[in-house]
Amino acid sequence: MSAPLITALVDTYNHERYIEQALVSVLEQGLSPAELEIVVVDDGSTDNTASIVQKFVPRVKHVRKKNGGQASAFNAGFAEARGEIVALLDGDDWWVAGKLAAVADALEKNPEVAAVGHGYYEFREETREERICVPLAKKIINTATPEATRAALTAWPFLLIGALTVRRRVLEWITPIPEEMVFMADSAIQVAAMVMGAVILEEPLFYYRYHAQNLYAIDDAKNTEKLRRKYEMTELVYSRVYQMLVELGVPAESVSILLEGSWMDAKRSRLSKFGGSRMEAFQTEMQSFRANFKNPSAAYRLFKYVVVGAATLLLPARRFYELRNWYAQKELGRYRDRLIRADGGGSGVRGDAGGK
Repeated sequence: MSAPLITALVDTYNHERYIEQALVSVLEQGLSPAELEIVVVDDGSTDNTASIVQKFVPRVKHVRKKNGGQASAFNAGFAEARGEIVALLDGDDWWVAGKLAAVADALEKNPEVAAVGHGYYEFREETREERICVPLAKKIINTATPEATRAALTAWPFLLIGALTVRRRVLEWITPIPEEMVFMADSAIQVAAMVMGAVILEEPLFYYRYHAQNLYAIDDAKNTEKLRRKYEMTELVYSRVYQMLVELGVPAESVSILLEGSWMDAKRSRLSKFGGSRMEAFQTEMQSFRANFKNPSAAYRLFKYVVVGAATLLLPARRFYELRNWYAQKELGRYRDRLIRADGGGSGVRGDAGGK
């Protein structure tokens, strides 16, 4: 039997309320079993998810495993997938009709790219509200130059699982994904897609569902333990993906542009909300400074080390970030900029998002 053209890979955990809608949306793509393989990886569900998936067997290949998190589910699913194209979907989201035809056509018309992303709808489970999220225009992204890498970052929101389809070679390159990435493991695949080249379509072709059990999409800041876990996992994932990409031969400058901004934001958010050591705050600010300014002026370097660095070491971390946030909100950096030129005269200034 020949391999299918496309594998729809669905990861699920305790999605008894949603998994049927997800699978029906895959089946309603209108492709035959010869064209479309459907693999569902059940990451140790303890509700009725497994029995619901079983209703779709044998059209669906049901892979059941002990609970281990998103990375372990991806690794198990990739081992089963036979398609030359792999389209990803979480078990609590769903595709619109025609999604697979659209992404397959985009890959055929753009043989130089390794992935496709696209717009989507946000769906709020609690309120039943929908919001459309689409790029301004169709675009092709890659990391061939620092400028192209920065431009690729704007497309990251359209590479969500559910919007992301990759050629098999992307998975062969980036897997296995470290299984300590219990969630956010899709970041490794998303970054690999950007590095290998992707086309971003304007059409909204899937629904991303917000609900109370989302591990990453946290709306309630009062859920402190869940929020702490989110920040800690974000830091771990970016650290591991950074290491993976460098070891795979991606230039360190490109990796830094792709990851360090979000990585530092996560560190700052955790330190601001939960505190930490003064040395950790100092190291975070200096890492951000080195990533954002490749050729700073001597005066700006002095400002960062003497003023900002000293403040991180003198103040408790939470107090420092309260002060930093106040400084940014008041736009006080404009007074600094009148006195101190940040750029030492070369290229590579990315800007300091925090304003301090």
